[in-house]
Amino acid sequence: MDHHWRHLPVSARPIASAATAAVLAAQARDDEAFTVAAGGLVALDPAPTGLILGTATRLLLEQAHPDGLDSDAVREVLAQCVRAAVPWHPATDPMVVLYLLAAALGVLDEETPAPKPDELTSHAALLLAHLLGARPPREILTAALTEIEHTQLND
Repeated sequence: MDHHWRHLPVSARPIASAATAAVLAAQARDDEAFTVAAGGLVALDPAPTGLILGTATRLLLEQAHPDGLDSDAVREVLAQCVRAAVPWHPATDPMVVLYLLAAALGVLDEETPAPKPDELTSHAALLLAHLLGARPPREILTAALTEIEHTQLND
């Protein structure tokens, strides 16, 4: 496990470590490494994993669009993410990325059927890699975990 995550609660460490590996593999556009890393991420409990990845996604979207996102901005993020991922990871599904964007922004229709957990998790890593660009994932994952902890303490 990545020693950089020792400051986190024990339950969050494997998620942060696996998410980092998957995002770094996606940033490197290494399909083989991504498949292995995403497999490690998918093997974790989907509820906390989804919460952390979704929070990180929302925070990155808010940073990139401080005045809010309109439908054109969401469409642009979706198209750019998918276009960047498909050449090296052909299994990229635009509908799963759209689902993740809607969920992160809190506009998901509750009647919309959820994709399979493994698809959600692997595509979340693709989306995070796209939103991060060349930046390492450590800062945004730390920010997401801090926000989750703050929210849980105040609830």
